[in-house]
Amino acid sequence: MKVKRLLPRNGPRPLVLVIMDGIGCASNTEGNAVSHAYTPHLDWLLAHCPFTLLKAHGTAVGLPSDGDMGNSEVGHNAIGAGRVYAQGARLVNEALATGRLFEGKTWQRLMNYCRQNQGTLHFIGLFSDGNVHSHLDHVKKMLEQAAFVEKIERCRVHILLDGRDVGETSALEYVVPFEAFLASLNQQAGVDYRIASGGGRMVITMDRYEANWDMVARGWKTHVAGEGRFFASAVEAIETYRKEIPGVIDQDIPPFVIADAHGPVGPIRDGDAVIFFNFRGDRAIEISRAFEEEDFDKFPREPYPKVAYAGMMEYDGDLHIPKSYLVEPPHIENTVSAFLCAEEYKQLAISETQKFGHVTYFWNGNRSGKFDESLETYVEIPSDRVPFEQRPWMKAAEITDRVVNEIASRNYDFIRLNFANGDMVGHSGVYQAAIVAVEAVDLCLGRIIKAVQDTQGVLLVTADHGNAEEMYEVDKKTGRVKRHPNGEPKAKTAHTLNPVWFIAYSASQVVKMRIDPSVKDPGLTNIAATLMQLLGVEPPTFYDPPLLLFEF
Repeated sequence: MKVKRLLPRNGPRPLVLVIMDGIGCASNTEGNAVSHAYTPHLDWLLAHCPFTLLKAHGTAVGLPSDGDMGNSEVGHNAIGAGRVYAQGARLVNEALATGRLFEGKTWQRLMNYCRQNQGTLHFIGLFSDGNVHSHLDHVKKMLEQAAFVEKIERCRVHILLDGRDVGETSALEYVVPFEAFLASLNQQAGVDYRIASGGGRMVITMDRYEANWDMVARGWKTHVAGEGRFFASAVEAIETYRKEIPGVIDQDIPPFVIADAHGPVGPIRDGDAVIFFNFRGDRAIEISRAFEEEDFDKFPREPYPKVAYAGMMEYDGDLHIPKSYLVEPPHIENTVSAFLCAEEYKQLAISETQKFGHVTYFWNGNRSGKFDESLETYVEIPSDRVPFEQRPWMKAAEITDRVVNEIASRNYDFIRLNFANGDMVGHSGVYQAAIVAVEAVDLCLGRIIKAVQDTQGVLLVTADHGNAEEMYEVDKKTGRVKRHPNGEPKAKTAHTLNPVWFIAYSASQVVKMRIDPSVKDPGLTNIAATLMQLLGVEPPTFYDPPLLLFEF
């Protein structure tokens, strides 16, 4: 029997890649919605097919350290790019450490705009150290620079509460020390820096993929107009809402505006400068458009102040959103889809709205358009606009309906799809719903296996990061689940540091596959070369090596 590293170009078709978003592999059982779910199809694949575990977090996907959890954006970047690129948090850290950010023309333009107009400098963004969308340390360093070096007298911070990439009710752990930090700045530098408004990240401002522009409209009303429910402080707002809405977690806290005897302390006005400090792009694009587009028509901008606006990074490299940004994003060239288009392979990318950008924009290296209109088809299934825990099956069935039909049609060489359930429902912290979400994905996986069998194709199953396999917070010292005073487990809503499966299934009786044991410590970046070897295309030497060997 011969062993080869590349299939012939006329090998089995189609090649189908299923990305089970947020479904990782963990040995723990308590709070593990993946191991507790009924998953006969996933179990069958693991029992009968070659598989390995892939790193999906930390330095393996370009993040600063191996203590940083993976996320869908860097995960899909890594899968599509075939090698590791430095990602948002690391790029911002480097720009701040070297001083490049403050020396850049965008930072200087914003500072000069404030001085010339005697305006206020505003910061808006996700208020935590989760290091997925943002990091609070970045804000602190910019505030210190503004106060001590730039001598900007007035600054306002608009905080979007997390409870998703960090503890579900951890907001005060960030707000209280930050208020002390601002008080120290005010005293030492003689400035006026305050928190001005806020609300939960799933309620205001941070919508993505145009799923719910009402969120952005609420954010505009809160941050820009200074309209809404008034509180004397962010602490008062959070504590009040928690009393009024028992069980509410940070990401769902309603909007609030900080006001004193004279009214709102920090609405955005003509002559002000605004920095959106998220480094990740998906939930930053819409609010950036609202600030920058002259012909914007998604909601009434009342008021629409003339400001200098910038994002932490360029959130969309093709559409150039925003026009000004503080740190250059990674420029990812030569992605796997670009290579496959050059080889004239037909490709289908499909997901529901919540993850559509991940199998297109992020997969293609932060590129919005297609490489070849004649070879690529993108299908977006509109997501439900309800809390995901209330409908944990989401749009998995509709995605599968289309995929099964396209497999049978044999119109595509390569089909990639993302099931968002494990991630989006995992973020809710509702354990029962997460189990249903995983079971919904498994049910759909069974249908896809059957379709691949009927066409004698090849199926790959993986994930971009973990989430649903760790639904309870765990004490790092003891390894035990954290519990509330009443004994109930404390829900975890963040991603995890766990690896993900990579499973390879061939319906052909001719092709036998096995995992290549020479590939050490594989990660998501090894998938791109594996796709190419299955399609009979020699991977470029700068890609991380493929994962499979073939026996004939």
